Amino acid sequence: MRNRDDLERTLHSLDGQSYAAYRQIEGSYNLGKCELTIDRVQVDPYAPPSRMRLLLDTETASIPENLRSDAAGRIATADFLTRSVAREIRRIRSESDSEHPPRISIFRPGQEILERTSVIVDDDGVEARLSVGLPAAGRRIRGREAAWIICRLLPRLVDRALAYKAVNPEALADHVELYRDEEFVRSQLAERGLVAFVGNGSILPRSSGDSDTPLDSGAIEFESPESMETSFDLPSGRRISGMGIPEGVTVIVGGGYHGKSTLLRAIERGVYSHIGGDGREWVITRADAVSIRAEDGRAVAGVDISPFISDLPSGADTANFSTTNASGSTSQAANLMEALEAGASALLIDEDTSATNFMIRDERMRRLIPESREPITPFFDRVRELYAERGVSTVLVAGGSGAFFDVMDHVIAMDAYVPRDATEEARAIAEADYVEHDGDEEDAEFPSFNDPFSAELTKPRRSTGADGAVFPVPARRIPVASSLQPAGKTKPARASGVDTIRYGRDSDIELGALSQLVDEAQTAAIAEALECVVELADGKRPVTDIVDEIIGWIDEDGLDALVPEQHFLGGLARPRRHEILAALNRYRGLRLA
Repeated sequence: MRNRDDLERTLHSLDGQSYAAYRQIEGSYNLGKCELTIDRVQVDPYAPPSRMRLLLDTETASIPENLRSDAAGRIATADFLTRSVAREIRRIRSESDSEHPPRISIFRPGQEILERTSVIVDDDGVEARLSVGLPAAGRRIRGREAAWIICRLLPRLVDRALAYKAVNPEALADHVELYRDEEFVRSQLAERGLVAFVGNGSILPRSSGDSDTPLDSGAIEFESPESMETSFDLPSGRRISGMGIPEGVTVIVGGGYHGKSTLLRAIERGVYSHIGGDGREWVITRADAVSIRAEDGRAVAGVDISPFISDLPSGADTANFSTTNASGSTSQAANLMEALEAGASALLIDEDTSATNFMIRDERMRRLIPESREPITPFFDRVRELYAERGVSTVLVAGGSGAFFDVMDHVIAMDAYVPRDATEEARAIAEADYVEHDGDEEDAEFPSFNDPFSAELTKPRRSTGADGAVFPVPARRIPVASSLQPAGKTKPARASGVDTIRYGRDSDIELGALSQLVDEAQTAAIAEALECVVELADGKRPVTDIVDEIIGWIDEDGLDALVPEQHFLGGLARPRRHEILAALNRYRGLRLA
C-alpha cells in the first residue's frame, strides 16, 4: 500500500495540470494513524466532491467493547463520532485564513439519532466517509493545496474527532446510555399497552417553525396529569416518569396556540430517539406509528378506500381505486389505507391538516344530504371499528369539534402547554348531549365506550369485506415491473432535499406530506431502495414483500446493502418501512398487475 509521502509527491507533481489528472490519486494509502481510501475523484471542479474514507483499525480507534457490543451501542457511538467530526470540520473551516476554505464535509445529523453511513463502527474498527472538494485554479490542479488538505487536515480529524482518545469519554458513554434507554422504552410500549410516552420535564416547543432545535427560553416543561402518569425502570438504572398515551382513541384538545399540535408533532417525531438536550429525549412513540394528512393532488394506484369512500356517482371502483389527482378526502383515505398496508399500529392525525369532510359529518348535514347520497363515510364513523378490527389506535388533535368525544377513550386538554386529563369531562359533555337529543333522560342509556359496535355509535356498515369486516386485510398490490422505469430515466433515483426524489426526467416523487421523514439522508436511502425495488419487481410479488426483503438486507448488512458494491456512500440514513412504501405509492407511473 502506498503511504502519505507517495500521495504528497503525486499531488505536488500534479500541480498546474488539467483537473482530470486528479484521477491518478484514486486508491488506498497508509497515513500512519489511519488508512485513507480515495474511492472516487470528481472529474470537474464543479462536479460533486470527491468521496474518501478514513479507516481506523480497532487498536487505533480504541472504542471500548461495552460501547460497541450491541447494535444500539454501535449506532449511538457512530452518531456521536459523526457529530464530533462535523464540529472539527467547522473548526478547520473557521480557522482557515484562505480565501477558499478547505471543502471537507460529512453528512451532519440533526436532532435524531439514526443509523447512518457517515461513520460506521463495527468489529473492524471505525470508518468515516467524507466528501472533499479538490482545489483548482480554473480547471487546473492546485496540487500543493490538495496535499495539505488530504495529507495534513484529514489525519487531524483522527487526532481531534474520530479516535476514542480524541473525544470526551464521559460524553460518549452518556450518549450511548441515553440511546439504549430510549430504545428500551420504545420496546416496552406495546407490552404496556401504550402508543407513546411523554416524559416529565420534556421541552416540546421548537425555537421556530422552520427549526427543530428546542425553544431556549420561556418553554414550559411537560408534566403528566397524575391519572396518566407511568414510569419505566431503565437499563442504566435510572427511572423515568411521564404521561403514557394508551392504545385506543385519544383526542388532544385545547385552545389555539395552547400546545395541542406541538404535542402531536413531538409524538410524531418520537418514532426516533433524540440527542441529549433536545428536549424530546423522553418523547417515545411506537416505531410503526404513522402520521397521516390530506394531500391534494397526489397520485393513488390501486388502493382500497372503500371503508371510507364508496358508491361514487361515476361508478369508479373504490375497492381498487386509482387517480392521478386525488382530492383532500380521497387522498387522506388513501394515506390511511396505505398506512395500514405498511403495518401501522397507530395513526397520528391533526384536524388542521385533514380534509373536514373526511373527518366528520354533522347531524344537520346528515339530515340535508341522506346517507344514500353521500359516498364518504367519515373517519368519525370508522375510528372505533379501526381499533376493534385491526387493533390500530388513533391520536387525534381536535380544536374545532367535540364530535370525537362520542367515540374516544381518552381526552388530553392542553392549557398553556400544560396537559390535563379531561376524559371524564368530555364523557359527561357527550352523555349530556346524548340525553338531550334522546328526549327521555330516565330511559336514555349512553352508549358504552367499551363497545365499539354499539348501535348508537356505529353507522350503517358499507363496503364490508367477504368476512364482514369494515377493514379487511389489504389486498396484495403487485407492481407491473415495466411501470417502475419511467420514460427518459437514464440516471438512478436521487434525493433532492428531504422532500423530493428525482426519478427520471419528468417523474419527481414529492414527499412533502411525509412529516416523519426528517433527514435528507433518509430520502437518499429511499431513492436507493427504489432502485432495489426495480430489480426485485417481477410482476408476481406484492410491494410489501419486496420492501420487506430490502429491509432484511439492511438488517443483515447495513445501509450499504442498498447501493452497488464498492460505492461506499456516506450520505445515507435508515428510513422506516412506511416511508419507503409511501415513496413508491407516490410515484405517478406506478401501475399494478
